[in-house]
Amino acid sequence: AIAQNVSDMATKVEQILQRATGRGSGWPRGAMCVFCHHAARESSTSQCDVPKDPHYPDCPSKVDWMRARWTSDPCYSFYGVDGSDCSFLVYLSEVEWFCPPLAWRNHSSTPSVRTTPSSQILVHVGFLTEESGDVFSPKVLKGGPLGEMVQWSDILAALYVLGHDLKISVSVKELQRFLGVPPGRGNCPLTGRLPFDLIYTDYHGLQQMKQQMGISLKKHKCHIRVIDSFGTEPAYNHEEYATQHNYRTNWGYWNLNCRQFMTMFPHTPDNSFMGFVAEVMNETDKRITRLNKVDSMAVVYGKEPSMWKGKEKFLAILHRYMEIHGTVYYEAQRPPEVPAFVKNHGLLPQQELQQLLRKAKLFIGFGFPYEGPAPLEAIANGCIFLQPKFQPSHSSLNHEFFRGKPTSRQVSSQHPYAQQYIGRPHVLTVDFNDSRQFEDAVHEVMRTQVDPFLPYEYTCEGMLESALVWAPNITAPACWPPLSAMQLLLAQEGVSCVGSCQVEGLICEPAFFPFINNPEAFTGLRVHCEALEAEVNHIFPAVSVEPGECFLQKEPLLYSCAGVQAKHRRLCPCRDFLRGQVAMCKDCV
Repeated sequence: AIAQNVSDMATKVEQILQRATGRGSGWPRGAMCVFCHHAARESSTSQCDVPKDPHYPDCPSKVDWMRARWTSDPCYSFYGVDGSDCSFLVYLSEVEWFCPPLAWRNHSSTPSVRTTPSSQILVHVGFLTEESGDVFSPKVLKGGPLGEMVQWSDILAALYVLGHDLKISVSVKELQRFLGVPPGRGNCPLTGRLPFDLIYTDYHGLQQMKQQMGISLKKHKCHIRVIDSFGTEPAYNHEEYATQHNYRTNWGYWNLNCRQFMTMFPHTPDNSFMGFVAEVMNETDKRITRLNKVDSMAVVYGKEPSMWKGKEKFLAILHRYMEIHGTVYYEAQRPPEVPAFVKNHGLLPQQELQQLLRKAKLFIGFGFPYEGPAPLEAIANGCIFLQPKFQPSHSSLNHEFFRGKPTSRQVSSQHPYAQQYIGRPHVLTVDFNDSRQFEDAVHEVMRTQVDPFLPYEYTCEGMLESALVWAPNITAPACWPPLSAMQLLLAQEGVSCVGSCQVEGLICEPAFFPFINNPEAFTGLRVHCEALEAEVNHIFPAVSVEPGECFLQKEPLLYSCAGVQAKHRRLCPCRDFLRGQVAMCKDCV
């Protein structure tokens, strides 16, 4: 894999930076706005009268605000504000945009010219910054969750391989330097051109950018891509709508295009799918693995002792048939949560873990962590993945882990992607509380022979396709995927478009919503509309069951595959997808 062991992440990043430096790639810096202090001071009083322009209705109130508070942030002085009305007007017309341009100012500027065909990309890994608390780094060598770090490493590698020029920041100080943020408390906007075409970050980094960029974040938000493991649904993303309709979250309210959020697995069609990379075996390694497989050997997916609590019952059943191996971290004494019959290897380096997986027949999950890369790595090494089915499904309504996350997604198993897109014979999903069902699954594992398998989208080539196809097109006109791939469905009452498309073996495609948000779409589905209205609601376009009133979507940011509501049937734009590459439709290639 491009990056499997997070302890190597710093080395890989350093190598990328060294190679980039070796190419001599320079970084354009946003030109600082230079104020003519003398011109402002020497201008006549009449030139600095506060204008009353109907096109700039907020100008007088902003000048009043500056008069009272211009000393509250050093950034105002940095931009030449000195307490005079002239300096206020210059600032409010040239740095911010609340006042009209001043006739006596020189507004000519030299346009910047891009000389390189590659994109300038800033990668700001917010969750690793000291300012965010960085709870991940200390756990790297102690069994902590590494999935996010695996994905970040692979994103860095993919962007570099595609020929982009990268800058990487893991501190707020570096972020300030790269963006050209003026000194102060973040009240002043950036001036000049943003020095990057794209900025990849996470929710921690997004909050840090807001603090540093102030009102400039809104101006430049189309350049942002947010790495988001669990997905962000439109109802949580739209600040006003989420507040009014009680979609509470610790992470949402950013008013971005939801396709700017990029997930590890394709579980939220409203977002883009970025993925990560797992290692693909060559034919020689596959042959050796088949010969060395031990049918009675299992490896447990759980590196922290707490994950083993309460699992004694089904582990005892498994122990009747298989030798159980664990990779639980410990420092001095064996963790008491791990049963004595388990052979615990401690935390293993990636290469040794792969060798263990290549011998084992079974990789078994305990229900947590959710949706990590390890099950795909195990399947790629020839294991069968046995995971628990959740009854009822886990969500923010009934499970603490999901509470506060910007999604209402119902998680039916530990790894829904493995359940839905891989399935038998490589993946078995059963109720671990049903001893008979669990024991039958163990028997099925022991008698089933499988070859190492990895979906194409998690290979190096597959991830490069995702990075190449989706990332550059998020802010482009909604013409990708091609409209020829669209299949329009009328969902059953109270069923989301995610579920409706999935039942038909399709996937919901949010890029198609603008093309079905019209009366003709209802007519094409033979829906008779007693009335037709446009409203702001994350389930529209839809038709009410009674009395048959049709609704169009009034707010494009609320086009949602995930939205669901009783007593309504949704219009769902679905598309097909290539097996092993969900991001691509059959007409896309």
